[in-house]
Amino acid sequence: MRNFVYILYALILGVISLFTGEIVTFALLGVIIIALNNINSTLKKIYLQNNERSDYKDK
Repeated sequence: MRNFVYILYALILGVISLFTGEIVTFALLGVIIIALNNINSTLKKIYLQNNERSDYKDK
C-alpha cells in the first residue's frame, strides 16, 4: 500500500511539473523523497533494535 501512495504522489507532482515547466524541481523532489524514506527506514530499524535490547535486559 505504501508503494501505491508514493506512486500517486509522484504522478501528481509529475503532472503539476509538466504544467508549470518545473521538470528539474520534480527530479529533485523525487531525490529528496527517496532520501527521507531511507532515513526513516534506518531510524525505524535502530528504534526496533533498541526496543529488543531493552526487552532483553528487563528479563
